[in-house]
Amino acid sequence: MKFEKQWNAVKGFFTKIGKRNALIALALLLIGCAVFLNVKLLATGKGDGYDGYDDPSNDQSVGNNSATDYFATSIVSRERTRDEAMQVLQSVVDDVNADEAAKAQALLDLTAIANAMENESKIETLVISKGFEQCVAVINDQKVSIIVKSNGLNAAQIAQINEIVYEQTGILPININIIEKGA
Repeated sequence: MKFEKQWNAVKGFFTKIGKRNALIALALLLIGCAVFLNVKLLATGKGDGYDGYDDPSNDQSVGNNSATDYFATSIVSRERTRDEAMQVLQSVVDDVNADEAAKAQALLDLTAIANAMENESKIETLVISKGFEQCVAVINDQKVSIIVKSNGLNAAQIAQINEIVYEQTGILPININIIEKGA
């Protein structure tokens, strides 16, 4: 009896908001989680698809290729995640049956992703122009992770990176995570 009441409440909820809108909201939530996890995995260096690849004793690692491969893999992973998110959001915008509020939110999310991509590119270019060989920037909401190829950052280099990020995004240094990836 109690289960039946709960089930009827759930059915009523989906009937009220519409199954399609609930699915759209769920898809947006899943995309957000995927982007968040991607940023967290990039920041820790885990889950980059190269388990043990950076281990010097691993025969696959040759010279500086492991660090270069890490950056290339990180960029591809970031772009793949963004492309998937943009496809889902674009399908919401293009769906004639979607709620207008969902379409408006999808357009805002698409704009935010496009802005983040542009800012990431600018940050990477500017950081590399300061003498770093490799850089990957990942912007997620009001937080930025910067991964640079370095064998040790000094205070001046950290300040340069923080300044570049702040100038491009307005994000304060407290929300900037700089990660060194050994050369």
